[in-house]
Amino acid sequence: MIAHLGLNHKTAPVHVRERFAFNAFDSIETLTALLRNGLAEEGILISTCNRVELYIAGDQVSRDSMRPLLRFLAHSRSIEYTDDLEQCFYFNTDAETLHHLFRVVSGLDSMALGETEILGQVKNAYDLALKNRFSGRRLNKAFQEAFRTAKYIRSQTDIQRGHISVANVAVELAGKIFDDLDHCHVLVIGAGDTSEKTAKAILSRGAKQLSIANRTLERSQALAERLGGSAVEFENWTARIPDADIIISSTSAPGYVITFPMIREYMRGREHHPLLLIDIAVPRDIDPDIDRLESVYLYNIDDLETIAGESRRQREQQVQHCQELIARRVSEFFDAMQKDREYRDKMRLSSSENPSC
Repeated sequence: MIAHLGLNHKTAPVHVRERFAFNAFDSIETLTALLRNGLAEEGILISTCNRVELYIAGDQVSRDSMRPLLRFLAHSRSIEYTDDLEQCFYFNTDAETLHHLFRVVSGLDSMALGETEILGQVKNAYDLALKNRFSGRRLNKAFQEAFRTAKYIRSQTDIQRGHISVANVAVELAGKIFDDLDHCHVLVIGAGDTSEKTAKAILSRGAKQLSIANRTLERSQALAERLGGSAVEFENWTARIPDADIIISSTSAPGYVITFPMIREYMRGREHHPLLLIDIAVPRDIDPDIDRLESVYLYNIDDLETIAGESRRQREQQVQHCQELIARRVSEFFDAMQKDREYRDKMRLSSSENPSC
């Protein structure tokens, strides 16, 4: 049996999701313990800013696996297990798990409907599990078919068209605060994929001044060269705040990178000049109390849901078609899995009845 346990932007707010965030090292450590403790024979852990999902497979996996898995996951993050915590999670098995996975990689379960970033994020999680031998025959087949389905959905529908990515949603916010982005100075903290896409989207709307800070200077320099900006040593990025109109932060820091006292101090000389802060990190990079400051506009990953919802309504007509395609693919794949299982059971039975001498 295969199953999955997860929470996402629809079931849990960011202050809960950030406590369950896993980096690559955490994922390896957690999946190692999962298999060692006998909770599953295979495992893949997906952790993004909008979701954390654990996919498992094994003969011992059943519909009763949810609470042991949730207790394990909570313990791995040093979080106390409570009934309220359980309400943030969902759990499914077999065909329902396949249906959910296919929806996720196709962008149908995303905050920004139809976004493509999730496919790359899931592929990275799968590659990590495959490389470390956490994923086996059952999950390999399921995820490979999910990737084929995502490609098929995008070739057969228009679900991916339009301003649907987190980057474009952030740009829409900037456009509502600044009438003209041409004179905006953008400061990017963190040189990851989402940061790059967000910065690129803002530059495409007219912004011309870009500073990029990252803990690894070489990555800042590489991104700055690609986008036409300037790299800043991470120790010195705060010196760029007085000139910044838009700050985009997406690091993997465990605590706040941008604090309330820091922004309060820099805002004293800005009079009524607005400052837009976009926090696309989970755990959050920016102290939420900053939003209380005059002329400061702070949006975290959950706040982006508002504009994403507008994009979603424009795409609802495509959703039904996608759902039908996914349902058919799940049915065909699950039938093939069942036949494969029956064939292997038959071969094992035949082997036991006719043992070789």
